[in-house]
Amino acid sequence: MKYIIIGFFMLLNLGCKSSNMWYQNFLGNSDNWVVEQQPNGQVIFKNQSIEIIDAKGCTIWFKEKLKAPIRISYDVTIVDQGGKYDRVSDMNCLWMANDPKHPDDFFEGSKSRAGHFPNYHHFTAYYVGYGGHHNTKTRFRRYDGNVDRPLLPEHDLSDKKFMITANKKLHIEITVKDSVTSYTRNGEVIYKFFDLQPYTQGYFGFRTVNNHMKIENFKVQKY
Repeated sequence: MKYIIIGFFMLLNLGCKSSNMWYQNFLGNSDNWVVEQQPNGQVIFKNQSIEIIDAKGCTIWFKEKLKAPIRISYDVTIVDQGGKYDRVSDMNCLWMANDPKHPDDFFEGSKSRAGHFPNYHHFTAYYVGYGGHHNTKTRFRRYDGNVDRPLLPEHDLSDKKFMITANKKLHIEITVKDSVTSYTRNGEVIYKFFDLQPYTQGYFGFRTVNNHMKIENFKVQKY
């Protein structure tokens, strides 16, 4: 009986990886994540959530390499309650990310990347900068391994309806299947991109700079 109980709690800690649910309940344990952050910021793992209080730049990578077809979902709240870094901006993320400088071990480059945003520009990845530029721009980019990171006009949004509402929980869903990836906010598709050379495997990361946000209910499902 003792070993059955221990095994049960180990499964709870690891999350669920069966049927169509691959990963869930992974937020509260820092062992599941790699934090790359500039000085003076902090990342708090507790109560099945991640709280980011960031000064100069932060990327938090889920350790598992993901493969399509998948659905990634989570809830995120940008906090604006008068704190030192409570800036309403940059609810960002990367997915299917790979680092050409470290093709055999993605996390070998963690120390040198250190949360400094230009150190990610050479990646191959999909990226959404949601409410960037002080909550005036929302952008989707396909990082192609070159530092210029092309931006299509239709992916450069500035309407207020596509910006962040502070202190409001937003539900984000990202899907990758066949040649299509999409980014959805509260059930509304913000981006749906057909890729002639799709990225079908890589890493997922939360990305921000100089803000305060809380992440909950992270799940990765077969799609």
